[in-house]
This record gives sequence, structure tokens and C-alpha cells, in this order.
Amino acid sequence: MTNERDPRNRLNDLDARAWTYALRSVISTAYPTRGAASLAHHLRRKHPSPKPPQLMAELIRFFTRRHGHILDPFAGVGGTLIASSLEERTAVGIDLSPEYATIYQAVCAELGIPPQTYLVADARHLLDLPAVHERPFDLILTDPPYAAMMARPKTGERRKRGRPQPTPFTTSPADLGNLPYHEFIRELSAILSSALQVLRPDGHLVVFAKDLQPTPEHHNMLHADLVVALRQIPGLEYRGYQIWHDQSQRLYPFGYPYTFVANQIHQFILIFRWRGE
Repeated sequence: MTNERDPRNRLNDLDARAWTYALRSVISTAYPTRGAASLAHHLRRKHPSPKPPQLMAELIRFFTRRHGHILDPFAGVGGTLIASSLEERTAVGIDLSPEYATIYQAVCAELGIPPQTYLVADARHLLDLPAVHERPFDLILTDPPYAAMMARPKTGERRKRGRPQPTPFTTSPADLGNLPYHEFIRELSAILSSALQVLRPDGHLVVFAKDLQPTPEHHNMLHADLVVALRQIPGLEYRGYQIWHDQSQRLYPFGYPYTFVANQIHQFILIFRWRGE
């Protein structure tokens, strides 16, 4: 297998060996949370679910070439933006939270990297933002809030061990993370449909999704429901998924000694290709 990049490869800067490794169906990681190698995790952890910049960088390397342009409609504390800087790409991030924007700026200062464009705004109106129209994006890479998941009170093992209850991403009523499940899917689909209007043809949409625990009323396989919804967008082609196994997650004896309740230590990375309308 050659270590030289094929001149026909217009997607990324990888040779065949690196391309093959990037195609693995499970990405298992144990990124450091202390020291310089953690990329200022002590600041980023103020977000309920910060994505590791190292993980986002791996996706960026596959779905863009050097100097590519990336959009994150749910930027949070900037995992996508930090990775874009480290990988010599440009990016635009959007988020409702001024607090997360301030944390992102502090992370950039600590790491000594130039900040990307971070817009404190509602992603529902992203097409109204001039910075979004400066040039077409090569990749939309985002980790949206998950349908009131963070706002749900936790019981069971978390409560027994006295662990703090999780908090919502923001208290804003406009935050998708505060919406009921099916309303969340509708709103997210509408936002991503708008974002596709500034994605170049043959660019990719990559979305993180974490399933909720099933209930008697619904299976709560968020990743599956998102795929069904997003496949309704004309010109958007579903290409498959990867599973991110986060080794930093703790295990608890949920359901013991009565019934099965899964420890969810993975998330789905849903991959779509934009063919255009």
C-alpha cells in the first residue's frame, strides 16, 4: 500500500494507508484530561459534553484538505474550531451561549492558537449571518444538544453515589437541548437543511448522536431517527456511521440487581454527503 497521496484524491490529503485506518467502524479513545496534552480540558470541561479536539481533528483530516473551510452550527466550547486551527483549516462556529464563547477564547489564549470565527447567535438564523456566506464550506461538523437529555433528572446509581445532577447546556428556551425528543429532531433537521445551502457540492455533513435509554413508549435510538429525518432532505445522501467509544466514561451497575440498563460509553458519528438540490 503506497504512502503517497493519489492525485485523484480530491477529498483529503491522506495516503492510502491513512485513508484505510480512518475507515475503521469504531474509534476508541482515551484522551488525557490533564496537562498540556489535554488541550485545556480544565477549561473546556465546563461544558456538559465537550468533544475532544483530537477526535474532531481526525474527522477534519479525512473530510477536508489543508486550508479547508468548516462550519459548526453548535460550537459549544469550540472542539471543532480548536481542531480546525491545529489542522490548518478555517472555521466558523455558532452557539447561543456567550459563556461558551468566552471559554473558547480563553482556551485559544492558553494554547497559543489564533481563534476562529465564533458567532453568538441562534443557528436557526445562520443564513442571516454574513460570515457564513464568505465562501462555501467543505465540511459541516457538529455535536448538537440532545433533546433535553442533559436536563433530565438522573436517578439510580448516579443518585446513590451522590454525584451531581447534570445541567442543561443553556437555560435559553431557544436551546435545542431543552426541546422534547421529536420536536428536537424537527428543529435540528431544519437547521442542518439551512446549513447545507452553504456547503459545497460533494461536501460532507458529520453529526454526533447519542441514544437515550429506551422507554415503553419509544426506542429512543436517536441516531436512527436522525438518519430517517435527514434522509428526507433532497440531495443529502447517507453514507454510514462510525462509533466513538469514549474510554473515559465510568461504568455503573445500572439496574442491579433487577434488570438490564446499558452503560452508554459510545456515540454515533453520522456521515452524509451533500449532492446538492
